[in-house]
Amino acid sequence: MILDHTTVLTYSSYLALDEVLTAQRPRTREHDEVLFIVIHQVHELWFKQLLHEFAELQQRLALGDSGRVLHTLRRSLGILKLVVAQVDVLETMTPPQFTAFRDALGSASGFQSAQFREVEAVLGRRDRQVLGRYDEGSAERYRIEAAMNRPSLFDSLLGYLAIHGYPIPGELLRRDVSLPIEQSEAVREALRAVYTDDGLPAQVCEGLIELDERLQEWRYRHVKMVERIIGFKTGTGGSSGAPHLRAGVFTPMFPDLWAVRCDL
Repeated sequence: MILDHTTVLTYSSYLALDEVLTAQRPRTREHDEVLFIVIHQVHELWFKQLLHEFAELQQRLALGDSGRVLHTLRRSLGILKLVVAQVDVLETMTPPQFTAFRDALGSASGFQSAQFREVEAVLGRRDRQVLGRYDEGSAERYRIEAAMNRPSLFDSLLGYLAIHGYPIPGELLRRDVSLPIEQSEAVREALRAVYTDDGLPAQVCEGLIELDERLQEWRYRHVKMVERIIGFKTGTGGSSGAPHLRAGVFTPMFPDLWAVRCDL
């Protein structure tokens, strides 16, 4: 359905290029600051699209629609592949090139990316300490907190498996979704049956494993990029930098999907 029939569209107006291409406002005359801004803006656009795809993914899981689930997973994986690949471009910046404009960033830091925190919450992270980085009543804090109070993607997977006849305990389907999901032998038993059947639900589980793996790959590339450009200095905005990032590199979002591999 077309919402506005009155406006004559051009390529530029449809994409709002006047706004997009003037959104890069460097604070210094250093050549490399523009690259730094563009890379991070593009990351935020991809995070926005990931959240859009994850909402669709959860709706399709709730319907048991395996075909659309797999399609949306493929798209999400493609986006994450691009997000990781963009680190290659940022790593062309040398430490002196970054240092030349770093002080102009003030308190701004990638740790403040509300969309990435929302992505983590949708996937299942329930670390409420991150809310303290955002002002009470702010739209950013509201979105992250709302995501923490909704079923996570793994909750949606459990509902999907139940629809397809796998024995997911009712108490897990009715759990308090504002709390972190805990590993469960009952879930692993159901997953063993899923993989034994080797049908579409098994492909969905493999898609989620790959999603988890690519997120861990992004974390790894991110921390190595930080180490490469600033070493072990304090991060931008006073964050702890690389040591803090390294702590979460190999923390899986879907531990039961990894644990069941020992049983197959």
